[in-house]
Amino acid sequence: YEKYNLNPDPLFLHKSKDENLYVSVKELKMEGLEWVIISAFPDELLIKPVVYSIRVTVLLSILALFFTFIIFNTIIRRLLMPVNSLLKTSEAISHGDLTQRVDIVRNDEIGRISESFNTVADNMQLFINNLEAAVKERTKELYNANVTLEDNKNQLQLILNSTVEAIYGIDLKGNCIFCNTSCIKLLGYEKQEDLLGKNMHWQIHHSRSDGTPFPIEECRILKSIRDGKGYEADDEVFWKADGSYFDVEYHSYPQMRNGKVVGGVITFIDISERKKREKEIQYLSYHDILTGLPNRRYFEANLPRIDTVDNLPLTVIFADINGLKMTNDIFGHSAGDELIKKSAEILMQSCTENSMITRMGGDEFTIVLPKTNKENAKIVMSQIRSGFSNARVEAIKCSISLGSDTKENADTPLKEIIANAENEMYKDKTMNRKSVNKDIIDTIIGTLHLKNPREKQHSIAVRELCSKVGYALHLPEPEIDKLKRVGYLHDIGKIILDEGILSKEILTDEELEKMKQHSVVGYRILNLFDDSLDLAEYIYSHHERWDGDGYPRGLKGEQIPLISRIVSIVETYDRILNRGNLSLTERKDKAIEIIRGEAGKQFDPKITELFIQMLD
Repeated sequence: YEKYNLNPDPLFLHKSKDENLYVSVKELKMEGLEWVIISAFPDELLIKPVVYSIRVTVLLSILALFFTFIIFNTIIRRLLMPVNSLLKTSEAISHGDLTQRVDIVRNDEIGRISESFNTVADNMQLFINNLEAAVKERTKELYNANVTLEDNKNQLQLILNSTVEAIYGIDLKGNCIFCNTSCIKLLGYEKQEDLLGKNMHWQIHHSRSDGTPFPIEECRILKSIRDGKGYEADDEVFWKADGSYFDVEYHSYPQMRNGKVVGGVITFIDISERKKREKEIQYLSYHDILTGLPNRRYFEANLPRIDTVDNLPLTVIFADINGLKMTNDIFGHSAGDELIKKSAEILMQSCTENSMITRMGGDEFTIVLPKTNKENAKIVMSQIRSGFSNARVEAIKCSISLGSDTKENADTPLKEIIANAENEMYKDKTMNRKSVNKDIIDTIIGTLHLKNPREKQHSIAVRELCSKVGYALHLPEPEIDKLKRVGYLHDIGKIILDEGILSKEILTDEELEKMKQHSVVGYRILNLFDDSLDLAEYIYSHHERWDGDGYPRGLKGEQIPLISRIVSIVETYDRILNRGNLSLTERKDKAIEIIRGEAGKQFDPKITELFIQMLD
């Protein structure tokens, strides 16, 4: 209060020994009242926390600055240290110290640059460290190369001598300057000196295979030296020391030195065996393998040689074998091949030596007769037909269709004559088709009957019984005639079976399967000819059963043709009737009993009943 009186400042700091006080003085004057209100607060209550806060803040700031400095310094060192290391290392390497390497402390761009730099330094150090060794190695390689060159030079003759291919060299005049052992042996000489210095053209290449001189101007070996380029040939011969020759294939190359021809090198081999094989191949390409006769290619290639005025009159005969397709289909291609070979033999036997007989392919042949007029051509054709009339293959009677035309005028094209002959052949085939087909069928069935006479008796008996059944059924006459033909030919397919199977009463399973094929084979035979085409289906079906258990198609009931149903009953009856040792009456009763028992199973019941009534 005293201090306030001395200095009436309402706010002041009062200091004392013990403490400092912040003082606030306020006068309060009121009516009848004058007060002075003094408020005092120790400074500790206000200043001390602030001071403490300031001190703490300052201390923390100092620590933050300290750690910031350390972190900054660390970061700077981490960032700049690889660069400094890189600079330091590069400086050391530039002064020749290749042992220094950059420390890689991180995997960033600087780290990768440092790694690449270290790799370069490693390679440089390796290269420099190995430089002396490389020089030594190169020196050694150069030495070895020189040794190799020397060895090659020394071994050149050995290489030449060891190769199978014959080799010799010539100078610009064609004289031999070297040759290998194969060359000496192939040409029939004893030593190298026999050829060295000799003119090789006049020594081994002087003539052709026919003995005519080989002009030196045409020699391709010497031409390669003149032209400065390689030539080859495989159509000439070389002559041996003993005067014989061999087919040769050679290659001639000019020997160059400084851009100029200084000689030539010739390699050659004996191709006599190859030429022989080529001739064999050519023969096969112009001849039919099966018959040995010339083929169509030969025919066409040789027409100009034959078509000359000197050969007039020139006759062409065109021939076609009958029944080849059927022979192949029924008896197999081996039988067909035999028919072709047999036909070729007959043609060769019937013609003169100067005739050109050609197999054109398949079943067709041509015969070209030089200096042969129409009358003589007819004689030749008659001889051919006579030869075929006595020939057989398997069950086929051989026959052939022929046609001819004669070129009497040089202006007539030979192709026109050939075409006319072919047309005449087709006319002959068409006109005689019916008789030829009948002959083939008669030959087949006749061969079957010769093979097993019981089959002939069976065929006749079935034909006669079928005729009676046909009349009993009141069939039209054409149908009865057809029924009789089917009855006679129903087993024609058995021609493929051997006599052992035909004669056996009881067949094995395998033999039974073969037997079952005869209806199919019969169908295929009769289906090949116009006159028997209408019979094929009936023969195909004559082993079908009424109940559907027959073969080959399993037809049943009226699906089976009527004629086939009739033949099935009749042929079964005849087989039973002529089998066994019983009397005829007993065999007949047995046959009727079996037939009656199979009515509605194997046989048509109505026809069966009629057949039994007819027999009674």
